[in-house]
Amino acid sequence: MPQQYVPEIMTELREGIVKMPTVIKRASGIKIFEKEIHSVIFTTDIAIIKNTNADAVIAVYPFTPHPTIMQAITMAADIPVLSGIGGGTTQGSRAEMMAMFAEAQGSLGVVVNAPTPIATIRAIDEVVDIPIIATVVHEDTNIQALIDAGVSILNVSGAKKTAAIVAKIRKKFQKIPIIATGGKDDNQILETIESGANAITYTPPTNGTLFAEKMAKYRDAEQKKHEG
Repeated sequence: MPQQYVPEIMTELREGIVKMPTVIKRASGIKIFEKEIHSVIFTTDIAIIKNTNADAVIAVYPFTPHPTIMQAITMAADIPVLSGIGGGTTQGSRAEMMAMFAEAQGSLGVVVNAPTPIATIRAIDEVVDIPIIATVVHEDTNIQALIDAGVSILNVSGAKKTAAIVAKIRKKFQKIPIIATGGKDDNQILETIESGANAITYTPPTNGTLFAEKMAKYRDAEQKKHEG
């Protein structure tokens, strides 16, 4: 069947959005409550979250999760939010409360980090109705224990070993949804997809980098104007 023509609407004010690598569209995607997700942008920068074509945002950060951060992101986002709720330093009842708050704010899923105890995952599973997404950073992680505790989706982040970890998981668990970091270029992203990832996380340039690029264009345009 020939590929259908897809009409596209874009304005000058919006053409500078952070676009996901097109190769990510080759991933099968994951449906969460009928929302199909292929690309997941990894950022907590609200300006970037408001200006991207990603299907969802994974909002995790290297600090203790805080309700005000979660609220700001979910209020600003036009796309589904997968909210980080800790699990390492933030465990037990605090993680449960963060999960409940995330659901109340409209998050599509909650993300627990790699050190999260199984007992904490079980406790979270008892209080929320949105998917628990467990971060996996090592090939020997006990995946079955995570699933038994209530994890619905895996978030593989193994740096250079990501594709290999995904392949090992997929060999044993054919149906479990897997989100994975895609790498720096199309070849690495495609390798991760072919290893079995259903969706890909993409780390965008920083706000500072994007602004520097825009300022360079402004300076160039200004220079040409004065030269003319």
